[in-house]
Amino acid sequence: MKILSAKVIVTCPGRNFVTLKIETDQGIYGIGDATLNGRELAVKSYLEDHIIPCLIGRDASRIEDTWQYLYRGGYWRRGPVTMTAIAAVDMALWDIKGKAANLPVYQLLGGKSRDAVMVYGHANGRDHAEALDAVGHYIDMGYKAIRVQSGVPGLDKAYGVGKGNMYYEPADKGLPDEEIWDTPLYLRHTPDLFEKVRVKYGSDHHLLHDCHHRLKPIEAAQLGKSLEQFKLFWMEDATPAENQEAFRLIRQHTTTPLAVGEIMSSIWDCKDLIQNQLIDYIRTTVVHAGGITHLRRIADLASLYQVHTGCHGATDLSPVSMAAALNFNMWVPNFGIQEYMRHTPETDAVFPHGYHFDKGYLMLPDAPGLGVDIDEAAALKFPYERAYLPTCRLRDGTVWNW
Repeated sequence: MKILSAKVIVTCPGRNFVTLKIETDQGIYGIGDATLNGRELAVKSYLEDHIIPCLIGRDASRIEDTWQYLYRGGYWRRGPVTMTAIAAVDMALWDIKGKAANLPVYQLLGGKSRDAVMVYGHANGRDHAEALDAVGHYIDMGYKAIRVQSGVPGLDKAYGVGKGNMYYEPADKGLPDEEIWDTPLYLRHTPDLFEKVRVKYGSDHHLLHDCHHRLKPIEAAQLGKSLEQFKLFWMEDATPAENQEAFRLIRQHTTTPLAVGEIMSSIWDCKDLIQNQLIDYIRTTVVHAGGITHLRRIADLASLYQVHTGCHGATDLSPVSMAAALNFNMWVPNFGIQEYMRHTPETDAVFPHGYHFDKGYLMLPDAPGLGVDIDEAAALKFPYERAYLPTCRLRDGTVWNW
């Protein structure tokens, strides 16, 4: 089965998505997500100008060989643009293989390790009262696990507090917005938030929190220690992970479980964190870490050290990525949890899919391939709109981590 053609589809049903569609000489096609939030057109160009010409005529069934060809053959390895482009090809080829075999992709990976995928939702609020109400709303919807974020008193904006309720989207149309950050305020306010959640709702639900790379290692250690009494499922992105050794200091001071990895693009980015058991959950994604083929290697390494998966699943991943992640999650033995931010009805119409939420879990039907498609006519109704994630500064004007 040869690759006959491939094209890139860019659409913006509320936010930008980049999708690769690969067609074969047997009439079977596959799709892959190539979205890189705020740098979408860079991946589009990488695919159209550099990868697609190399795909035409290749055997679509040779997924591993194609992955190695694109990774090793490009010479300039890794990086988010390269690995997102490779991931799109990889997803599309797994989609084709599943359709050709008339099996869901998870069956090709080795079959189910579980019957459903536990997910967590995002309970956000401008203040503690709003955040508490949001937690209650997610409990009423049946979620077993909830990420809790709140505005910080004294700051106009805070990470995780969106413009809407169910469809939080941080990217801004036009040029990047700027937010002001104050770490001492945040450190004083956050333990109080989780105390209120536990007092009101008890201990039956998993609670998660995202620091979003804002803290220095010793600050993250302090926060983790202060949150221990509230038994968090994890504290995410406590500090920037470029220096993996930084997590050793955090680990020495707190037993709060640590999660990191959504911006990592390869196994090399998380190797030391895993091997030194400095984290409990690895959050690399199918779209930014080279597709299912490479994510399997990361998960297998993690399993040797009892590190579990907790893949990123924000709205900057299209339903194509979510379907691929769910196939992966159904198979992976060391699964932990899956982030699930709901897409808008417009996005769901562009990307029809069969997965659905039920009592705290995402359920995946036995559709061949990934179980997701793209409606190209609907996609054309939503042209690309330039958008960026916000930037962040400290009160004195210093650029900080958003």
